[in-house]
Amino acid sequence: MTVPQHRRPGFSKRAQFEIFTSYVAAVIGAVLGFVLLFVSLVHPASFAFARTAAGDIAEPVGQFSAGSRAAGKSIFATIAGYIDAGSKNAALRKELQLARAQLIEAQAIGEENKRLKQVVRLRETDGQPAAVARLIGSTPSSSRRFALIGVGRTDGIREGQPVRSPVGLVGRVLEVGTNTARVLLVTDAQSIVPVRRANGNVAGFAQGQSDGTLVVRLIEMGINPLRAGDVLVTSGSGGLYRPNVPVAVVRNVTRDGAVARILSDPAASDFVTVEPIWLPITDLPPPPPEPGA
Repeated sequence: MTVPQHRRPGFSKRAQFEIFTSYVAAVIGAVLGFVLLFVSLVHPASFAFARTAAGDIAEPVGQFSAGSRAAGKSIFATIAGYIDAGSKNAALRKELQLARAQLIEAQAIGEENKRLKQVVRLRETDGQPAAVARLIGSTPSSSRRFALIGVGRTDGIREGQPVRSPVGLVGRVLEVGTNTARVLLVTDAQSIVPVRRANGNVAGFAQGQSDGTLVVRLIEMGINPLRAGDVLVTSGSGGLYRPNVPVAVVRNVTRDGAVARILSDPAASDFVTVEPIWLPITDLPPPPPEPGA
């Protein structure tokens, strides 16, 4: 005989007992909950032991959770600090580059002002009319040594006039155009400058070697009094260059003179001064008459 699928609990004592037990447990639970709620409201301290016990049980979990949060914050703080430090480092590097560029520009302006002041002081102390020009070209790699300056015939420039920088003698005017002039540098092989030692009456001639140096040959033969480091200036002989203009510094001493290094490098000179001829050839005293003339 087939058992019906939906049987009423009244047909089974076991089912009726389970239902009765559940009702009793529900009532007891409700009464117990009501009692506990009433006690907690009237006397809250009665359940302190339970709260502390629960806190002790949950303490390891809380420690782990707090440690995880701290580690997470530390990691995020490290990443944020790294990103912030990187951006600050890039900004500081950019400021450093800008400051370095400004420093270089300030140094260049200072050097330019110094050269201009030297040119102005040169014009003020000479007491002679002069034309100040920019050196606009030179031939440092050629077998001949020439330079080009930005003044010419319209500025009163004539052939033979000495050209110097604030440091020393550069050369003399060789050819003159309308607005430019070509200068024969003292280092050219065709340039001969009468010189003397600055601290003594040791005279000679300095001839260019086309390599930035001069060969100095003394007028008086004998014991060579020159020493390395001696400064050579123009002597004024010949009437072209005025005396006491710095020319070169002795580098090596030879048997009859020395090899000297020029003081005024055209490659490092921006401005030069064109001076009048110290003593024209027509103003030189006539040569003595020859014997028997």
